[in-house]
Amino acid sequence: MIKVRLAEDRGHVDHGWLKAAHTFSFARYYEPTEMGFSDLIVINDDRIAPHRGFGAHPHDNMEILTYVLEGELTHQDSMGNSETIKAGEIQLMSAGSGVVHSEKNGSDHPVHLLQIWLLPNEANTPPRYQQLELLDNQKQNPLTLIVSPNGEDQSLQIRQETRIYAGGLTATGSLDIPLKEDRFYYFHLAKGELSLNGHRFKAGDGARIYDETQLMLSATGLSATDLSAIETTSLDSDKTVVAEFLLFELRPYHEPRRG
Repeated sequence: MIKVRLAEDRGHVDHGWLKAAHTFSFARYYEPTEMGFSDLIVINDDRIAPHRGFGAHPHDNMEILTYVLEGELTHQDSMGNSETIKAGEIQLMSAGSGVVHSEKNGSDHPVHLLQIWLLPNEANTPPRYQQLELLDNQKQNPLTLIVSPNGEDQSLQIRQETRIYAGGLTATGSLDIPLKEDRFYYFHLAKGELSLNGHRFKAGDGARIYDETQLMLSATGLSATDLSAIETTSLDSDKTVVAEFLLFELRPYHEPRRG
């Protein structure tokens, strides 16, 4: 089963300095049929104006992933971390027993990011901070593990039975991903367009996935006109991606649950 969540159906807010699209219910956006999927409860697609951002505020018992797509974001927290997260970098903050942090765009250019929240599998643990930069050879891979329970393959370590993969397709690329029978998946297309098991996806589209054995991703299903209209991002002199996505491997629950 592939249940598509179209980008235009998300909750959209415009605060002037912040333009955001919420995949699931968040803050003032409430949709009872979109409260999360398994342990994944937030995917916010945020665009922050120059020299603006989120002031210091608290979190607890949440795994918070920030993936910067364009620009850069300055992070500060009560653990003493002060870091800049640049495009292509990923931050994982495990709020645990409690942390206060701020996220601001200190540059003269807008920043585009995904902020993602997942429920942890244990409560009131010591808070911690991790950051990952995808290396050039990893960026060229169609699928790279960026988050896992054990930190395998140099991924960030999350306090949950979740694996998160970052992927990209070139204009002529395709990718077949075998799926585990006892797991649920969520797919989010961050940039570009592609075909997933016959469904056409554009930036911001997502999908709940379960009772499927394989994902078949392809950019070759797009017409020449489609491809020419896509804003591409050069990864190196030989390859250009036309689609960037995240794939979440999750516990097999339709609704969020703690523990």
